[in-house]
Amino acid sequence: MSASEQPSATGGAQPAPAAQAPAAQAAAPVAGPAAEIAAGYAFDGPALDLGALLWDGACHPDAPIRIPLPVLNRHGLVAGATGTGKTKTLQLIAEQLSGHGVPVFLADIKGDVSGISAPGEGGERVGQRAAEVGQEWRATGFPCEFYGLGGLGPGIPVRATVTSFGPVLLSKVLQLNRTQEQSLGLIFHYADAKGLELVDLKDLRAVVAFLVSDTGKAELKGIGGLSTVTAGVILRAITAFEQEGAGGFFGEPEFDTSEFLRTAADGRGTVSVLELPAVQDKPQLFSTFLMWMLADLFHDLPEVGDPEKPKLVFFFDEAHLLFKGASKAFLESITQTVRLIRSKGVGVFLVTQTPKDVPADVLAQLGNRVQHALRAFTPDDAKALKATVRTFPKSPYDLEEVLTGLGTGEAVVTVLSEKGAPTPVAATRLRAPESLMGPVDAAALDAAVKASPLYGRYAEAVDRESAYEKLTAEQKAAEAAALEAAAAQEAEKAAREAEKNGARAPREKEEPSLAEQVVGSGIFKSLARSIGTQLGREISRSVFGTARRRR
Repeated sequence: MSASEQPSATGGAQPAPAAQAPAAQAAAPVAGPAAEIAAGYAFDGPALDLGALLWDGACHPDAPIRIPLPVLNRHGLVAGATGTGKTKTLQLIAEQLSGHGVPVFLADIKGDVSGISAPGEGGERVGQRAAEVGQEWRATGFPCEFYGLGGLGPGIPVRATVTSFGPVLLSKVLQLNRTQEQSLGLIFHYADAKGLELVDLKDLRAVVAFLVSDTGKAELKGIGGLSTVTAGVILRAITAFEQEGAGGFFGEPEFDTSEFLRTAADGRGTVSVLELPAVQDKPQLFSTFLMWMLADLFHDLPEVGDPEKPKLVFFFDEAHLLFKGASKAFLESITQTVRLIRSKGVGVFLVTQTPKDVPADVLAQLGNRVQHALRAFTPDDAKALKATVRTFPKSPYDLEEVLTGLGTGEAVVTVLSEKGAPTPVAATRLRAPESLMGPVDAAALDAAVKASPLYGRYAEAVDRESAYEKLTAEQKAAEAAALEAAAAQEAEKAAREAEKNGARAPREKEEPSLAEQVVGSGIFKSLARSIGTQLGREISRSVFGTARRRR
């Protein structure tokens, strides 16, 4: 990559001249079933160009396959076996969305999506693909911001407070069972009601420990108890989670997900790339964190119905990890969030290997489909292939044969038309991305991150007073009060002994009793005020248990 092609935090590099493409091999005119398929993609309004129709072994550049821009909030699925080109498809769609002024969020699992910020590299293969599909290819970089979970790896740190994350999502991350999840919900309920802010994991640990202490057990009598066994499981799960290095994902400053909705100065949508290679070994964590981001956006965005173009398109890579081991209630929450966020103008594309990785109720919400090749090497593969074919509308193609014969960068497509009806199934040779198909240089990535105006806002972690500090202070105050009471008791005892022996010393006024001393102490009054001011302050939570923040 030349110096002029380096990415920046505010915009992509300038386009390079178009690649010199060899002449495309002439294909027979589109006719018969192929013409009917092509007609299903002849949209009048703005649309994204995916590629050209494949029919009877030939590619037809005069029959473009497209997705109408207004239906991108109807969600989608990009599926296919490893190595079939799913990542390049994401890149292709993200580029065009950015060009239309639509912000995009991409999860970069393997670290090879950062190239979207830099112009692509032309060559014979790119030129040939462009000629085959009728593409005027120009090397172009796009405006990007790079993020990292909790500051692990390159990127602006994305953190969430434990309170905001909520008990449902956290239970999945900690791999708790249903009973333990309910107990964690009770712990959050108590913390919310008492104004004990759970900013990081040490706050949560402090509240759990308090509620099973001799002092804290009484706090839950009216709303159910917390067994020491369950508390022990939760505390061990938190400790193991922290030992994996995940503690840094929770804290402040909490990331404002509205940052994902920004556009660049030239009007193009900003592509937010979440760099996840450093947490590849924590799939439950990053998949659940992506769900938190989506739920947080859902809370804050107003209803817009069906806009002319989406406010954001969110690509959820390795989506099968989100559903693995999920409870029925968790799946219902995902289904509801995906269904309702459409009306907020947000489109969600799930990226996985086969449609069977996605629960049927969620799959039913995905109107746009890009299915790359599937393999049928084993009986299970063959079963998955047949199940995938059944999810498509009727087609003149032999889909089992087509899906096993697609090459890299080819896919079977069906989308929603401008009227909301499914388009005909179309085997498609996809266009080549115009940005760099690979990662940018590490130094360039680091420079782009530190040049971002968001870096100063989120880079440095903050540890303010929260539940841990408050409970620690209360514990110290309680210990001091106990010592004071014990001293008073000893003094009373000594006074009684002295009076009994006729040696009671004269005093100006009657000393207060033990109870009067404790209740009248400044520490006790402070604690009483603290508890009294927290009543009625319970945080409002969503279907996922995530907190509704006041921005």
